[in-house]
Amino acid sequence: MLSSLGSCFPHHLRPITPLRSHVFLLSCSSGGDPSSSSSFDALFRRCSNPLQAKQIHAQLLSSGRHHQLSPFLSARLVSVYSRFGLLAEALSVFDASSDHRRSSLLWNSILRATLADGRPRDALSLYLRMRALGALPDGFTFPLAIRACSAVRNPRLCFSIHSHAACMGFQSHLHVANELILMYGNLGQMDAVRKVFDAMPSRNAFSWNNLISGYSLNCDCEAARDAFRQMESTGLEPNPVTWTALLSAHARCQQHGEVLAMFDEMRARGVKSTAEAVAVALSVCPYVCSAALQKGKAIHGFAISCGFGGYPFVTNSLVCMYGKLGSREEATRLFHEMETRNLVSWNALISSYAAGGFCNEAHEILVEMENTGDVTPDVISWSAVIGGFASTGMLEQSVDLFRQMQRAGVKPNSITVATVLSACAEVSALRLGREIHAHIIRGFLHGSLLVGNGLLNMYTKCGSLKDGCAVFDKIVDKDLISWNSMIAGYGMHGLCDEALGTFDAMTGAGCNPDGITFIAILSACSHAGRVSEGRSLFDRMVIEYGITRCMEHYSCLVDLLGRAGLLREAIELMESMPTKPNACVWGALLNSCRVCGGTVVAEDAVAQVLGLEGQATGNYMLLSNLYAACGRWEDSARVRVMTKTKGLKKTPGQSWIEKKNKFYAFSAAGTLPPGAEDVYVVLEDLYQQMASDKSAADDQLGCHQ
Repeated sequence: MLSSLGSCFPHHLRPITPLRSHVFLLSCSSGGDPSSSSSFDALFRRCSNPLQAKQIHAQLLSSGRHHQLSPFLSARLVSVYSRFGLLAEALSVFDASSDHRRSSLLWNSILRATLADGRPRDALSLYLRMRALGALPDGFTFPLAIRACSAVRNPRLCFSIHSHAACMGFQSHLHVANELILMYGNLGQMDAVRKVFDAMPSRNAFSWNNLISGYSLNCDCEAARDAFRQMESTGLEPNPVTWTALLSAHARCQQHGEVLAMFDEMRARGVKSTAEAVAVALSVCPYVCSAALQKGKAIHGFAISCGFGGYPFVTNSLVCMYGKLGSREEATRLFHEMETRNLVSWNALISSYAAGGFCNEAHEILVEMENTGDVTPDVISWSAVIGGFASTGMLEQSVDLFRQMQRAGVKPNSITVATVLSACAEVSALRLGREIHAHIIRGFLHGSLLVGNGLLNMYTKCGSLKDGCAVFDKIVDKDLISWNSMIAGYGMHGLCDEALGTFDAMTGAGCNPDGITFIAILSACSHAGRVSEGRSLFDRMVIEYGITRCMEHYSCLVDLLGRAGLLREAIELMESMPTKPNACVWGALLNSCRVCGGTVVAEDAVAQVLGLEGQATGNYMLLSNLYAACGRWEDSARVRVMTKTKGLKKTPGQSWIEKKNKFYAFSAAGTLPPGAEDVYVVLEDLYQQMASDKSAADDQLGCHQ
């Protein structure tokens, strides 16, 4: 067994037992004892594979010196085993060194080994055991403990370790402070990050990089950019890691153009690009308006020239980029050329197809992924396809896939749940929405703001305003979306007073409204005929909040004035607009004419709308119905003939019903769904019952008269 070690020694020593020859060589060169700690330490440092490490360890045990093994040599052996991924052997060495448990060096080595093996919880248990045994941590122990705590995301324990470090005077220690900055950044507590950073007596590049990374993780690209400039002003040159953190910050803030501009600036400055920076640049290419594919191809070529083409995460970014930009063949080719495809690789291909609107193809890849057996689809895989179906209006498929995911035993996350809730809202699937709400409570997802907003939107759109209000009241940290959804919900249900009250509560809570808020509140005023309040809000949005009016705001006020019979004021408002009204505003005026019977104004409105949207069949139908309501039947028929002459077809309306967890869609021009004959039998019975009830009511009314 020991002979396998001989190949790493000089030829003239190979006849001697390999281990002994190496120890002998070391002792000759140092003039020391071949069984001394320094000789074994040198051997351990020269290990190149696990077998050598075990052989030298065996030699150490056979030398009889293991009872006197120093903490330094034990720590070295732990580190060697850790380097080769042999955590069990490292723990055995640590446990055998009971006489030296007070050595921070030994504790640090086992903590580092446990973390390197991806076991932060075990590392924390070791740290707590260290404290219980009375061993004193040092400036290298605390960074390891803090790193482990950050990985498990336990805020209470994080604060405890920070307090312990502060009590022992290590809070300002450079390595400790750097890890604290990373830890609090991962927890989203940037105020604590800034306090630690500002209190540091000295900072290095790691300090600044960790600060910028914290801002990046928390989507604060302005603060990340400011920190970048401050770093430069101190004379420290931003390194590739700094640039990568800054790029990530802007990517998370969806400032895609800025990412590519900074990537070009980084290269122009001569900063060596990292594979991570290239991956970030590739990830934003699909969202750049002009020449996105050309830019992506250029970065692809740059990645190959830098030798990053074989990096799995770079290839994954390329797959996403090409897929989202419609180059599905290239994305698929890159995917199949990968030597090893992991879960992220499959998810990249699925996400690229789903984001590009190719949902059926994305679903096929998901099924293929399941059938290969190499990698099991996770919540990200399922969520990508579910979200793709939902975003393209294929709501029934989205909901069905959600049920399949549950049957597959995959636990949905907040993004999955929010996506399905949005689909439920669109098809008014209140029963399924309640079912998902119960699942949210069981899965402890009800604390998520994203989920809370999704529930609020679902309940208000499905007609259950009471449940929507209950969800709204339970949202602790309401954001702008929460307030907007509640205002819109009240408006949909005709409760203008409640909508106005919620608007006042929102501003009173310190949440500034945006353009969407005013669309919701103006719409609520329109449906309730609250002209004075609507006018006031229309003025306040500019004067008080500095919000620029868009076409939707004008459309809401035109609709409000028109519904109130103030057609002349509505027209004057349109004439005062800084830009020409679009079809949305003219359509609001046309709809007002239908309510008020203003055929002359309606004809002018239709002429304007058709000039903007000549193929909009709905506007023709609106004018035809308006003529019919005014008794102008010939004009009504003329408009309908005009639509047929132009080859325009009215988009048929569609309705859904939910029955036994299945959705059935009905449309005026659609084919009959399965079981339609049974439905029509029931409908006929209902018609007869309604006719009978009407006849009975008429007889009863006649008796009273």
